[in-house]
Amino acid sequence: MGWFGIGRNMGESPRETRAIPLFPLKTVLFPGGILPLKVFEQRYLDMAAACMKDNQPFGVCLIAQGEETGAAADTQPVGTLARISHWDMEQLGILQITAHGGQRFRILETQQNKDKLLEAEVELIADQSATLPPQHQRLLPLLRKIISDLGSERMPEPHRFDDAEWVGYRITEILPIQNLAKQKLLELDDPLSRLEILEKFLVQRKLLD
Repeated sequence: MGWFGIGRNMGESPRETRAIPLFPLKTVLFPGGILPLKVFEQRYLDMAAACMKDNQPFGVCLIAQGEETGAAADTQPVGTLARISHWDMEQLGILQITAHGGQRFRILETQQNKDKLLEAEVELIADQSATLPPQHQRLLPLLRKIISDLGSERMPEPHRFDDAEWVGYRITEILPIQNLAKQKLLELDDPLSRLEILEKFLVQRKLLD
């Protein structure tokens, strides 16, 4: 685990791939997001220890079928790299970690190791940063209020209010919508399309003028 490389087929652009352990969850992690986790299954305790020792990420994927515990679950095809920024073990055998969302990835192939931990070869998805256009700046007062209410632990700096992708991710992660809807918004490659969908949703529910 932990290797990465550049793969390319004839006529295709180079792509960056790497092998990572997967942590299937009933939640969606977005790039730049914060995810607190309580880890107690041995396979994930070992995974977290290895990631911290080698300073390597793991992959967070929304569960498509199955549960967070027990047999390995089936996952959605797109997830987000996660790096552990803080950990604590106040109770023996229960690890509290805080993970930060990194780059998105697309799963190419998975396998289950002897400890029932899912391991995957993934293709990293390039960031699609774009300047927030004037027509979408109406989202900012709402986002600024949300960030003020949640505080720096949930919404740490830097706050990139001029970045369309960052703004879209931050609004999506706090919306009271089903995880599958959040997953579809995560998978969108065009940050402006994501903002248009979010605006329509917020206007329909009278959360945006």
